[in-house]
Amino acid sequence: MSGSTPGRLAGNVAIVTGSARGIGYAIAERLLADGADVVVADIAAEPAAAAAGSLGAAVGRDVQSVVVDIGDEASTAAMAAAVVERHGCIDVLVNNAGLMAGLARRPFDEIPVDEWDRVMAVNVRGTWNAAKAVTPTMRAQGSGHIVNVASDTTLSGVPGLAHYVASKGAIDALTRVLARELGTHGIAVNAVAPGFTITDAALVEGGDARERSVAARALHRDVTPAEIAGVVAFLASADAELLTGQIVVANAGCVFR
Repeated sequence: MSGSTPGRLAGNVAIVTGSARGIGYAIAERLLADGADVVVADIAAEPAAAAAGSLGAAVGRDVQSVVVDIGDEASTAAMAAAVVERHGCIDVLVNNAGLMAGLARRPFDEIPVDEWDRVMAVNVRGTWNAAKAVTPTMRAQGSGHIVNVASDTTLSGVPGLAHYVASKGAIDALTRVLARELGTHGIAVNAVAPGFTITDAALVEGGDARERSVAARALHRDVTPAEIAGVVAFLASADAELLTGQIVVANAGCVFR
């Protein structure tokens, strides 16, 4: 795979949530190319199994798939248990699963309460649940990398998506707290905050966001899932040992921090 570093993650077991498609699939693909044993974790059973099969066939390795509802604590605990049962360890968790697709843009005071709660349950509670699920294993190992997928919308305050932007802001804050609490156990916790990224869903639902984003960037170009995956792979590797509690903005210079 272009840009990969074969062997950089050899011997590592990595869970990627929401990896049946889109950015999550690209992350799983990159971690595999870098040598990790990857677990495709997704709420959709058939797409997860299909993704695992496709990814495994490409590298000639068996890829585990696990069905998980990250908003449910018992489900994330079962996910972690299934991975430990098969692999004996968990070295990397990529909290990629989240809810944005299908959200209509509307003023903050017109967002239905149940929609607000659903976004928070998936994006915030889900990230918290998954981190809780893998932490006992990582603590026992004395090492681990957690990479949360945030968003650059928290830096620009994108209107019409108050619940989504607020949920990603919470992930920024949670990343810093977890970095403090888990650092003494050798666990690094960082986040990558993508800008508008070219996925099938984004192209269908994004309207003119692609054109506006490219025009606003210092580098006037698209951002691809593979490029976001490269940042995640770095944060999951020994090359990033000095980094924890960081929010790495990967948006081709649309918003600086």
